[in-house]
Amino acid sequence: MVKEPKFVIKVEVAEKPLKVEKEVSEALKTIAGRRILDKKEYVVCPLKGEKVPFLRCFVCVSFVRRIKGFVHCSGEHFEIKS
Repeated sequence: MVKEPKFVIKVEVAEKPLKVEKEVSEALKTIAGRRILDKKEYVVCPLKGEKVPFLRCFVCVSFVRRIKGFVHCSGEHFEIKS
């Protein structure tokens, strides 16, 4: 079952890469494999109310999909998928 997005957030690009937590890196190994993702991309998370690296957003339980530079967020919880 596909979650319905509550928020649509534009993906921004920072001048410097944002710090990615160790838990996020570990989760990415299981989800994205060896695929390279840009560490400079971020979103302004509606759940946290601040800039969050896209990689952190990608492993969030609220992440639905990314289409053409926008992230669809279900707005459920701000936690890493298990």
